[in-house]
Amino acid sequence: MNILKRSIHCILVALIFINVSCKDNKTEQKTENEMEVENKSTITKTTFGQMPDSTTVDQYTLKNSNGVEMNVITYGGRITSFKFPNKQGAFENVILGFDNLEDYLGDNPFFGALIGRYGNRIANAKFTLDGSEYTLATNDGPNSLHGGVNGFDRVVWNAEPIEGGDAAVLKLTYTSKDGEEGFPGTLEVTVVYTLTNDDALEVSYEATTDKTTVVNLTQHSYFNLSGDFSKTILDHEVVLNSDAYLPVDATLIPTGEIRKVDGTPFDFRQSKLIGKEINAENEQLNLGKGYDHCWVLNGEGMRLVASAYEANSGRFMEVYTDEPGIQFYTGNFLDGTLPMPNGGTYGHRTGFCLETQHYPDSPNQSEFPTTVLKPGETYQSKTTFKFSTK
Repeated sequence: MNILKRSIHCILVALIFINVSCKDNKTEQKTENEMEVENKSTITKTTFGQMPDSTTVDQYTLKNSNGVEMNVITYGGRITSFKFPNKQGAFENVILGFDNLEDYLGDNPFFGALIGRYGNRIANAKFTLDGSEYTLATNDGPNSLHGGVNGFDRVVWNAEPIEGGDAAVLKLTYTSKDGEEGFPGTLEVTVVYTLTNDDALEVSYEATTDKTTVVNLTQHSYFNLSGDFSKTILDHEVVLNSDAYLPVDATLIPTGEIRKVDGTPFDFRQSKLIGKEINAENEQLNLGKGYDHCWVLNGEGMRLVASAYEANSGRFMEVYTDEPGIQFYTGNFLDGTLPMPNGGTYGHRTGFCLETQHYPDSPNQSEFPTTVLKPGETYQSKTTFKFSTK
């Protein structure tokens, strides 16, 4: 009997040990699986609203493994928010936008939008190409700005999440018909937003045409790295890797001169507060009540061209691009009439833009890098916004 009892006891102990071991293994396996899910980038889709013609506008939320989150709507390919933590780890939105479609359909300064067919201004809304003159839609005094009255910021893009990688990737496509807003050629456009797990937003552009045309695509997000849109961006420190900028006339069209930044308020080669010289008695600044100019970027190929830093939050943004120019705009025309999602309005200089692009009015200025795209060619460009804290 004693032998039998001891045998039963040993068997029970063994069974308990095996059961505990299995539970531990399952718990360990579950923990590993949960970690894998937590570390994975995600994309979710919701309905944002409906256009007047009943076309549905979707919103895609891209989230990386660090919890960084951006929202993109198919109307204008607009980035409506970008939530990134400050140095204390608090997540806040750093891109100006609205929380409803109606405000985007109304008059607004291209908040978060994809810009085309031509980013920036074309003088007198006209240009000549291969001996033919083209007349564009005017929407900025006598000029055409950012593609015209109904540019790429005012159309509904097709959207497709790209599966299988370790980043959150959204592909947007749009077909711009021959003659749209006055531009020649049917243009097939693809823009890919990639939110990486090292907190970078990559924006890749590609386009082809069936007729010789001009193309200059860019992204028009307004940043305020403080996360508090009631504050101006004048205390942000900016660096621009540029030795020269393009002076402009009274309608903000480049004069054709490439002027050195030495000794001017346009010198951002060393870190400088936006507000340090923005109110300087300078003819160029007074034209736009602040910075709204194109800087000629140093170097070629993909390189670091700009950065912005906000000391209180510690947020730091670097801009990399293969474009020859960057339009630095300081929210000069924000006037307190546009609503913020959480109450209040967007005031003067509460956001800034760093729009990587070719130079304004290039189709009319032969000395500038060409923006001509011909059949059989592929327009390609890439810009990366890299976020961190320090």
